[in-house]
This record gives sequence, structure tokens and C-alpha cells, in this order.
Amino acid sequence: MDVAEFDVWLSGIAALTLPQRCRAWQTLALAEASDCDDSDTGPPWGVDVARIGPVATLDQPPAATPSPEARPLNRLGSDVVAELGQRRVDSIGCPHCDCRDVVQWGKASALPRYRCKGCQRTFNALTKTPLAGLRMKDKWPAQAEAMIDGVSIAKAAKRCDVDYTTAFRWRHRFLMSLAGDKPEALSGIVEGDETFILESFKGKRSGLPRKARKRGGKSAKRGISAEQIPVIVARDRHGATTDAVLPKLNRVSITAALGGIITSANEFCCDGGTAIVAFARRAGIPTHILPMPGKPNPKAPDFHINNVNAYHSRLKEWLRPFHGVATKNLPNYLGWRRTLEALGQKVMPEDFIFGAIGFGPYQQSTPL
Repeated sequence: MDVAEFDVWLSGIAALTLPQRCRAWQTLALAEASDCDDSDTGPPWGVDVARIGPVATLDQPPAATPSPEARPLNRLGSDVVAELGQRRVDSIGCPHCDCRDVVQWGKASALPRYRCKGCQRTFNALTKTPLAGLRMKDKWPAQAEAMIDGVSIAKAAKRCDVDYTTAFRWRHRFLMSLAGDKPEALSGIVEGDETFILESFKGKRSGLPRKARKRGGKSAKRGISAEQIPVIVARDRHGATTDAVLPKLNRVSITAALGGIITSANEFCCDGGTAIVAFARRAGIPTHILPMPGKPNPKAPDFHINNVNAYHSRLKEWLRPFHGVATKNLPNYLGWRRTLEALGQKVMPEDFIFGAIGFGPYQQSTPL
């Protein structure tokens, strides 16, 4: 590449998105790692020669260095967490008073600190987020990848080289913000339907109201019963999804979950359930009731609930490997699945981390 082409290439770096920069960095790191002539290329990119000392001679074995695959992970763990945090500070300013006039104020725990000129308080990029106080930031991308893959806590702990209890705590810290990341409103035709998930006291050691089940188990009764927890799901044709665990399947509970999100501006498709129909009619929402199993009427093919039923199937199939989810943690798992659906197949670890600090896919789509 000549000088002019190189200058053009450099000028385009500023326009790259964060995932594109990470891919470019990884490509450069792999290309440099495959270059055998260290005398021409020098030390690997990002290595501080003054800190590690001179390069080893031919008579000495080379010092152990991370594999090329591990280098992007280390950057994601330290630098990208700080970069994502900077984006959060740029968006919301001071987490204590919302003042935007902040200045950098040193560095601690691998993160820059800031000082607010309004309230005079100091903070870092994770202050007042569920990830505040968590350590080992270099391992957060591995945790995010484990959550993207939907592996068990034991496998996530092995991937991150942390204790099982640490992996469990990280999982639910990462999910706290995502559990509340929902669209403020759905557009166009909206499908709504309830599904049922078996009640679980997983993790509870005493005081169970019934005999413990093994690995999720089965309900003692067939069909819908008090052992089944109702979950309402609403989804528009653009893929935006909201859901909620209902304390009881009635109009009041559904109104609390969907009120204001589905309005009279929507066309609402549902089955003939008493509670959901009562919610729609009380809210004045144009409603299309589909008889079981929700197939469209040939005279109105656009009105059906196939999309929301398919989402129910994907949700339950995704939950299956967990062998039962504690009901108290069910909102976190709903947010987890909702986030994966919203981010799509090209989700990156930094996308998941950014969501964990309060900027999930639906929060990002909402003007700040």
C-alpha cells in the first residue's frame, strides 16, 4: 500500500463503528502475530516495551505472550469497558445530578474517574449501574459471550476461570438492567398472547410449599394450574417485544404490563382469552380475536398471532437447557431472551455489556 492509499485508509477509521473497530484491531493483531520477522515489525501492537524490558535474543526462550485469540478479549475487558462507560457519561452526564458538565478526575480500578462541576461529586462510568463494584473486568467479555451462547453457570464459570458463585452473581448483575429494557410503545399490528411457565423454587433450601422437583421436573397436574406462572408477551411486526410475569391472569395485571405500550393507534390481535380481551376493550384498542389456534382468516390474512406463538416456542426451547428457572429470577431470563432477539445473530460481547450498564437495544432506540 502506497502513502496516499494508507492516508485514505487512516482517514476512514473515525467513521468505523465500535464492532468494526474491534474486528479491524483483531485482523491487525492476527496479521502481526503471523509475521515471523520480529526485527522488522518490532514487538506486538499494544505491548509496552519499557514495561516488559528488551525483546528476548535468539539464545533465550521468548517470554510467554497471550495467544492472538486472547488479545482482542483483553482489549474488550479493559479498554472497551472504559470506552462504553465514556459513552454512558457522554449520554447522561453525572449519575448523581444529571449535570452534563463533568471533567476527568484521575483513574481507579482500570476505569477513568470523573468529577461533576455541578454537585462536586466524583464517580466512574459504572456508578449507579448493576456492574458497579464488580472486579475482573478483563473477564467480562467471556461472561458476555457465555450469555450470548446461553450456556449454564458451570460452563460460564469455566470459560471465565471464576468460581461458580461469581459466575452466578455476574449473570444476574448483567441481567438487572436488561430485565427492564422494553419498548415504550409498539407500532402497527400487535400480537398478544399469554404463555405459562412452571413455577420453580430453584435455589431455595428450606420452607418449600411442596416436595422438591429434580432438574425442573413436571407439574403434578396436567394443563393450567396454580403451578403454572402466566407470562404475557406482546410483539409487533417489526420484532419489538415486551413481556411480563403476571401475578395473576386477569385484566388488571395485563393492564399493568401492557397499558400505554399498546394503544388505540394499534391493531391488536389476540385469542379469545377473557382477561386479554377485557384489557383491549377497556383500553379502546381495535381488537381482532382469532379462534384457536390463532390462524388468520382468509378474508384478513394480516391478522394472526403466529409471530407471538413462535416467540413462545423459541423462549421455551431456549429455557429448556436450564432445567427450570427460579420464578423469582424469571423476569431476568425474559429480559435476557428479549435482548438476544432484539440484537440479532450479529450480537457482540460489547453490545451485551453496554446493555448491562443501562443501554440495552430498546434504551438505545429511545432519544435521551
